[in-house]
Amino acid sequence: MSGDRPSPLVIERILRDRGSIWQQIVAERDLNALTVRMLSSSAIALACYGAVLGAFHSPLMALTSALKLPLLFLVTLAICLPTLYLFNLVFGARLSVRQSLALVMVAITVTSMLAVAFAPISLFFLITAPDYGFFKLLNVAILTLSAVVGLRFLTGGMQVLNDHGLLAPEAANAQANAPVAVQAAPAPVQAVPAAVPAGATPAAGQGAEPVAVPVGAAVAESTPNGAATAAPVPAHVPAQWAGQPVGASFPPGAPVGQRPWGSPPVRRGDPSQRPASMTLLYIWILLFGFVGTQLAWTLRPFFGDPGQDFAFFRSIDGNFYAEILRTIANL
Repeated sequence: MSGDRPSPLVIERILRDRGSIWQQIVAERDLNALTVRMLSSSAIALACYGAVLGAFHSPLMALTSALKLPLLFLVTLAICLPTLYLFNLVFGARLSVRQSLALVMVAITVTSMLAVAFAPISLFFLITAPDYGFFKLLNVAILTLSAVVGLRFLTGGMQVLNDHGLLAPEAANAQANAPVAVQAAPAPVQAVPAAVPAGATPAAGQGAEPVAVPVGAAVAESTPNGAATAAPVPAHVPAQWAGQPVGASFPPGAPVGQRPWGSPPVRRGDPSQRPASMTLLYIWILLFGFVGTQLAWTLRPFFGDPGQDFAFFRSIDGNFYAEILRTIANL
């Protein structure tokens, strides 16, 4: 996306130009403005989707659900953000509070926008199949799918910060300063005829003296005019790399046997070197999910049982997961 024509929608920038979002978070540049934009966009989107949820019961329930759904996500964020920040501090990460907040707000923005994109589908089933149990499970599935996609953005952003050394700065500095020892294995040799200068003839009854050269090395061959040409690519090299220079680029993920001869080995990341901050991020995501579902149960109703009168809150009994299993059984 061009910097001269920024999109008025922050979600469009996140989806189309997420690289600039990560760079802005890494540099801590205008994070307050970015966070406010994401916060307002998320609140509006979640309010619209909450109104769809409450429309199953009554207009009054639609209004209260439009207030409670943004509250659900923001209160969950307020409860869990200190844990994420302290997790990173304990294991040496250099994330600030603003960076942590901006990262989580990216995930919530994606979640809310994806959920409101499903609103027409939810409305369609509300009109054509007004079954309370089915409508409840449908919207729980929509919110779950949206949250999974949003949290994928969170892990992607944390990975970018890890690549910049903000999650494990000591390991990144040590790896950057560590000398790389390269030990070349002795190449097997083969005998090839020595080049004969132009105009000279070999001794009678004798051929050219064989010369030992490493296998795979380029061998100069003489031509009638004395110019030297490169020997053909060795037989073990795939035909598609014939004529390409040593170390030419190759497609990502190409097997070793299909890479151009002379290309350097590819270094792959060692999964065991993943910083503890990334491991704790997945634990934090599970914690965020548990807190969110329990808070949703506390703030219910969002849909409104048509067999009961309107109520702003219900009594706290049971739990979210038991209710979902009970609803599936009733279907």
